[in-house]
Amino acid sequence: MSVGDLVTPALLLAAVLVGVFRRVPVYDAFVKGALSGLKTAWQVLPCLAAVMLAAALLAGSGALEALTALCAKPLAAIGIPQGALPVMLLRPVSGSAALAMLETTLAQYGADSATGRVASTMVGSSETILYTCSLYLAAAGVRKARHAPAAALLAWFAGAVAAAWFCALIP
Repeated sequence: MSVGDLVTPALLLAAVLVGVFRRVPVYDAFVKGALSGLKTAWQVLPCLAAVMLAAALLAGSGALEALTALCAKPLAAIGIPQGALPVMLLRPVSGSAALAMLETTLAQYGADSATGRVASTMVGSSETILYTCSLYLAAAGVRKARHAPAAALLAWFAGAVAAAWFCALIP
């Protein structure tokens, strides 16, 4: 058993001890927090289902390939390799789909290739925008998101371009 295996139990024990020391009803606080977490999960479940459906439709319908072909030339002009486009386009929709596509990209192009480095940097330095926006906005009770998704997608695109340019600097 390593020290890392003891970190989580030690933190839990420390939280319980601090609660007992401060005379907090620890079990009641835990149950109240768990109930609150379940309510939040129930609220965001429709948003999560919608994002997962969108990712499955995008990948399974052939729309991803069509979108990649459509975007290949303009994005290549600003330095984003065509092989990294499926990863780039899936990342805002689904983190797990983007990781699966990254695995395919690395198998096809190699981890040390320019395409592999750009795709890896995009996955490591970006967020699943649509999932995160839907999750946090639903949890906060926001009904009209206004400019949040558009601003987040603009930041995602800027990050993708920056990843490609940064990787181009590395020989």
